[in-house]
Amino acid sequence: MKMTLKTMSNILYTIVIAVLLCALLVVGLSKASGNEVNVFGYQIKSVLSGSMEPGIQTGSVIAVKTGGDMQRFSEGDVITYRAEDNILITHRIIEVENNGQQYITQGDANNGPDVSPVLSENVVGQYAGFTIPYGGYVFQFATSPEGAALLMILPGILLLGYAFITIRRTLKQVKHLLQEKTMDAK
Repeated sequence: MKMTLKTMSNILYTIVIAVLLCALLVVGLSKASGNEVNVFGYQIKSVLSGSMEPGIQTGSVIAVKTGGDMQRFSEGDVITYRAEDNILITHRIIEVENNGQQYITQGDANNGPDVSPVLSENVVGQYAGFTIPYGGYVFQFATSPEGAALLMILPGILLLGYAFITIRRTLKQVKHLLQEKTMDAK
């Protein structure tokens, strides 16, 4: 029973530390690249509006496949592009014009198409079909100054707590062994 609890504790601790280190890595990459996190050729983006619901929910994290020919997309593909005010938008292509030089897009939850056509040079990439619901809220917090600080401090606090618990257990075991030795000596 003790071995099982200890094993489970070690596994849980390892998972928590791994998740925190991954989050710290993502935040570090985000800060270093100006919030353009690239993982194996995919950019990780937070969804801030409900224009693509129910397929892509507000507050989700999505993966966008970058690179390649930006004139290759067809009707029905979901793309991420830079709007005129440098805001990233992820919408579905409803029409391809001029052999892919520009696209007419629309959010799935919107009643009509977007006002301006999207030029192929403004396309960042294609939605890869990968989403983590509510992960965007965590990502937004983690990339904030407060969140980044917390992600740097929290692993240290957890390590100190784990070290304290381990030392306490070891001292109890030593005390128990000394008591047994004293009893055996009598």
